[in-house]
Amino acid sequence: MNNEIRYIELKSGFSDNGPAWIAKVKLSKSGNTLYFNNKAFRRCRGVSGNYYDIETREEYWISGVKKDGSDRHWSGHGKASIQRVAIKDYLEITGQRLVDSKRFDIVDIVEEYPIERINELENRIE
Repeated sequence: MNNEIRYIELKSGFSDNGPAWIAKVKLSKSGNTLYFNNKAFRRCRGVSGNYYDIETREEYWISGVKKDGSDRHWSGHGKASIQRVAIKDYLEITGQRLVDSKRFDIVDIVEEYPIERINELENRIE
């Protein structure tokens, strides 16, 4: 499994104003499944998202962090959360020295990856 930093935004029910995070995620060996915050995501071609939560079917926008720091959609509003352990990587990617407190809340997110639970769920479905 591969760990990377990503921008994650809930789209279902929120359009471009959903809760958003910059955080560490874990990718499956195949790269088909992405894990974050005790959730598992798969790629989709939804109305507003490019991933869906395997368990709830909610749509999310998940992408790499942009170098210019403009991760939220241009018409979206609100602060995003940034995972404390992802700050160093985020600052390196964006070339910034500090996290902008007007744009981000610093949060602790437990790195919990439901690999076994999702595997069991998918094996029951098939």
